[in-house]
Amino acid sequence: MMGRVPWRLCAVLALVLAGAGAGRAQAVVQYHADAARSGRSVVPGLTAAKVSAMPPAPALSVGLVGPVYAAPLYVQASGRRAALIVATEQNKVEALDAANGETIWQTVLGTPVPSSSLPCGDIDPMGITGTPVIDGGVIYTAAMVLGHGGLPQQLVFALGLGDGHIRPGWPVSVGLALAGQNKLFVAANQGQRSALSVARGRVFVAYAGHFGDCRYYHGWVVGIEEANPAQLSGFSTAAPGGGIWAPGGMVSDGQSFFVATGNTMNADRWAGGEAVIRLGLDGQFSGRRQDYFAPSNWKQLDDEDLDLGATNPMLIGSSSVLALGKDGNAYLMKRANLGGIGGEVAEAHVSNVPIRTSPANFTSGGDEFVVFEGEGADCPAGEQGDLVALKIAPGPKISVAWCAEEHGLGAPIVTTTEDGANPVVWAVGAEGDERLRAFNGTDGRLLFTSQPMHLVRRFQTPVVGGGRIYVAADSALYGFGF
Repeated sequence: MMGRVPWRLCAVLALVLAGAGAGRAQAVVQYHADAARSGRSVVPGLTAAKVSAMPPAPALSVGLVGPVYAAPLYVQASGRRAALIVATEQNKVEALDAANGETIWQTVLGTPVPSSSLPCGDIDPMGITGTPVIDGGVIYTAAMVLGHGGLPQQLVFALGLGDGHIRPGWPVSVGLALAGQNKLFVAANQGQRSALSVARGRVFVAYAGHFGDCRYYHGWVVGIEEANPAQLSGFSTAAPGGGIWAPGGMVSDGQSFFVATGNTMNADRWAGGEAVIRLGLDGQFSGRRQDYFAPSNWKQLDDEDLDLGATNPMLIGSSSVLALGKDGNAYLMKRANLGGIGGEVAEAHVSNVPIRTSPANFTSGGDEFVVFEGEGADCPAGEQGDLVALKIAPGPKISVAWCAEEHGLGAPIVTTTEDGANPVVWAVGAEGDERLRAFNGTDGRLLFTSQPMHLVRRFQTPVVGGGRIYVAADSALYGFGF
């Protein structure tokens, strides 16, 4: 069922992460650069003037076989080859040389599942959708694989970073493991869009359903021990539905995880849907009021499929959490006490269309800014567009700082210089005009527009590493030089 397609081993990558925390290596080992999913990357000396002078043509273009929804990851060690880890819906994971695009290794994790074998959905085939995570020289990824008898399986793999080999004891079949605990997880009905996370020796995978919201599924968070993958624990929403759809998945402040859930089905009492839920670093939910938030009209949001969980929560400062919903609203909560039903401390209508992609944030002038793909409501005079920047000021007060044209459905990121100054927002016109753009973070002024790329899928987000900004499209990986 599963096999590896070797090209060339590159064991020099195996120690990449050993020095990451000590500053000897530059790495993007998870979605949006960190466990908080801030989307921020530091690029020394990268000012607005230098961005404006960038050439519009990519410095690197290397072929891929997509679709590609997962974001690339970037790993580098001093004196060693830098590599991009790319995972596709064809269930292929490959390491590419970040300088020239040469294949270092590639591994195929089994046959992806055609849409004809699923109850609904809009990805065909379905293989790896959520962005992998790298920890301790190991790549963890979730894949939907066509098993024996044509039955879809949800599997979690561990691959050696240096050679792509599947590690002993892996993959883990989530459905079978939960069945052994008398828990129902119907693999064909569960979709896996969210980026993976790691904490305290466990890898965490969040699940929702498929586009179309069909059949019986739950919002799940599954935690697997890295050293002993036979040990698996799971949290799920009490009511059917309540999927964790956000590409950014779980957000962590180092003490807890925060996840956002979507609509539940036929729930007359709140049962985990339309919420921000705090989980412990063991992936478990206390059930206490201070550990969840849902809007007071959660039932209406349920009935109208206006998920709060289409985008991940965002940590604001040291004490707040922001949620963005398909209702176009922004909800701000106290991190120490999420407040239960209707517990927000501030709310504002910020988008005229549903908010679905992952946000990014930065600080400027003492205020917190959050940028996301949407359609700005109450944009400053003369501005409009599908890229929106919110300002969260003391009070607290949420307002739209600026609006600009992203021309697509990509998830933005932010670069700053070493001191946190010179914020630049980067976004892709995914499934739109397919161009990478850069904007001044404080006022939304357009700084850079690339040449068009091949089809970039919605939710795709740029990755910064080694003096380039990379974008994965369905048929190519692009690198634009600073």
